[in-house]
Amino acid sequence: MCWQCLHPGSTRLDYLNHMRDLIDLNGWAVQTVARERDFPPWAYTVGLTLYGQPELVVTGMPEAPAGELLNSVASHVLHAEAPRPGEQVELVGGPLIEIVEVAEPSAHLNVAVEFFGPSLRALQIVHADDRGQWPWSAWYRGVRGGQPVLGVRVAQAS
Repeated sequence: MCWQCLHPGSTRLDYLNHMRDLIDLNGWAVQTVARERDFPPWAYTVGLTLYGQPELVVTGMPEAPAGELLNSVASHVLHAEAPRPGEQVELVGGPLIEIVEVAEPSAHLNVAVEFFGPSLRALQIVHADDRGQWPWSAWYRGVRGGQPVLGVRVAQAS
């Protein structure tokens, strides 16, 4: 259940303060956006910008696995170089992913924009389905609503 649902009568400022506390505690927070009718769920980080790193976003993945994936990659990004657009990685115990630069982060990462302004950078973690198919493939089988890709793919980095 969402934080705002658990805190009736709370304000937007209360929620932003809650997110700030999570960022102070963990280095970043994960903002989830629930499925709405035919629109798939999605999630993104808030706080990596403080470390000079791009925020991360994943679409078309249920809330819990999306949070786990974002937390895993965010933890890595704080201790190593961020993955490059076009890079594919087979995650241990997770899906095959490809990195795509988000074309307009300010259109998708509303809470991060409230903290860091509209010029922030973001990378999307695009994930293959259980058969290894990508959302740009005609054979992709994902969640209802698909997996919107928020940028343009580049040739795989070497």
